[in-house]
Amino acid sequence: MPLLILIAEDDPGVRLAVNDYLEMSGYSVIMAENGEKALLMVEKYHPHLLISDIKMPRKNGYELVKEIRQRPEFRLLPVIFLTEYGSKEERIKGYQSGCDIYLPKPFEMDELGAVIRNLLERSQIIQSEIRYSSTQSHLASPTIETQNHTRVSDFLASLELTSREQEVLVLVAKGHSNIDIGNQLHLSHRTIEKYVSRLLRKTNTSNRAELIRFSWEHHLVD
Repeated sequence: MPLLILIAEDDPGVRLAVNDYLEMSGYSVIMAENGEKALLMVEKYHPHLLISDIKMPRKNGYELVKEIRQRPEFRLLPVIFLTEYGSKEERIKGYQSGCDIYLPKPFEMDELGAVIRNLLERSQIIQSEIRYSSTQSHLASPTIETQNHTRVSDFLASLELTSREQEVLVLVAKGHSNIDIGNQLHLSHRTIEKYVSRLLRKTNTSNRAELIRFSWEHHLVD
């Protein structure tokens, strides 16, 4: 399922231009022409990223982002300000209100695209780690481990793999592609590429074949 981006912008020309670019880049897009409507859409649709102007009717961008950041479920929502306000004071005010990136107008679409990809990939990794850790804590049970299981657990600990990295490693060892793994874990294939790169680095292997052999030789997968 494509990642969902909300555009809050009162200028219809900018709003439609950014919308067209994002849809061509493979994202799903929803739009709001003022801050008040944008807040309602954030609450209703829970977008993966918000792009907002600052100067908007009913509720400006600063007010919009401050209200969003006050709600625990949206504190990690990536926010980009696109605005004609380019002074240092305005940029500081933007970051203080809770935005992640401040792009003054006029801006280049390819730069916006690069910023979006970076923010979404980082956000997905953080969110997936949080969800996985939460799920594992609920599923944990006080079972008695065998000596072999303990040795494997100790070895995994020495590698300093996160829970999500362990899950990706198991799927890689089973021969799944990055796209298949992404579909199973509800992550983008670019995010999976980052996990695989980290696994290669931590296991001191050079490619997927070596990584799979490493996981079997060290009994990291069943």
